[in-house]
Amino acid sequence: MKLVIQIPCLNEEATLPATLADLPRAIPGVQRIEVLVVDDGSTDRTSEVARLHGASRVVRLTAHQGLAATFARALEESLAMGADIIVNTDADNQYQGRDIPKLIAPILAGRADMVIGDRPIDRIPEFTPLKKRLQKLGSRVVRTLSHTQVSDATSGFRAYSREAALKLTVVTGFTYTLETLIQAAQKNLAIDHVPVRTNPRTRESRLFRGMGSYVRRSIATMLRVTVLYQPLRAFMALSGTFLLGALVLFGRFLYFYFTSRPAPSGHVQSVVVAVALAIIGVLIAALGILSDLMAMNRRILEEILTNTRVTRFGSGSRTVRTRGRRAHDGHAVVSATDGPERARPAALREGRGAS
Repeated sequence: MKLVIQIPCLNEEATLPATLADLPRAIPGVQRIEVLVVDDGSTDRTSEVARLHGASRVVRLTAHQGLAATFARALEESLAMGADIIVNTDADNQYQGRDIPKLIAPILAGRADMVIGDRPIDRIPEFTPLKKRLQKLGSRVVRTLSHTQVSDATSGFRAYSREAALKLTVVTGFTYTLETLIQAAQKNLAIDHVPVRTNPRTRESRLFRGMGSYVRRSIATMLRVTVLYQPLRAFMALSGTFLLGALVLFGRFLYFYFTSRPAPSGHVQSVVVAVALAIIGVLIAALGILSDLMAMNRRILEEILTNTRVTRFGSGSRTVRTRGRRAHDGHAVVSATDGPERARPAALREGRGAS
């Protein structure tokens, strides 16, 4: 069992040494731990500092691409390194690396493919009361959209099984946290969450300029991901709103038509607007059906992409298997698509005899 701890970075030469020093060197149930640092085009000594402080592999992007793209690149590099479990953490030492064993425990036990680290939002002194309320509100909305019970949807401290990493595709450009959570739920991956601890803040967030910007971009991301992965539900909800408005206005016209004496004059406006709303509602419903058909094609393309990744990286040996269940005999279950090198137990690949 190999664990790769991936750390996306941007100008983190000051905080990276503490982050790397806090990572565990040995975990029960894990034979090998490697650290991957992906430098998102830093202008300081981030890559050099990562090498000096023990990173197993450092990948430097020639241009700044943003957190979501850097995370996606880190996932690919982790898979190429042969990771059976991948942990993503922030370079600013926000999360306590000592909680990584707790974070990966549900995956090792076969209960989950993806685990979110829940921060103690109410006890983080750097978070203002407004930010705490917005964090809770945002997580509640994401829980509704993803049909999960995750308490901290925006936490970047996460663990992924190899199977989950092979299936996830990041397409939005702002942040991967919301997209991968909703996407994992849509792909029927088992999702769990555990409480984790945080360290005092070392710097201000670079992901957004202010709370208003963060809220706007988060809402836009949630809407985009919802339409992308649940197009029929989203468009039908919008269509229903217009059709309900049309029904109310048409009912208003009928009420006045049959109750007014003498014969009513006016109220024709209600009929005109009702017809316009009804046409818009029907068009949106038709758009939803077309979007749903396109979503079916996208799912097929994602399956092709997953199979391409399996061919490229191998699916790996795992102690847990399909749909988050442990093999009944306690042995690793290996996919038939595994190559000869990846299909062997980790102990034999590393030259050790099986116990």
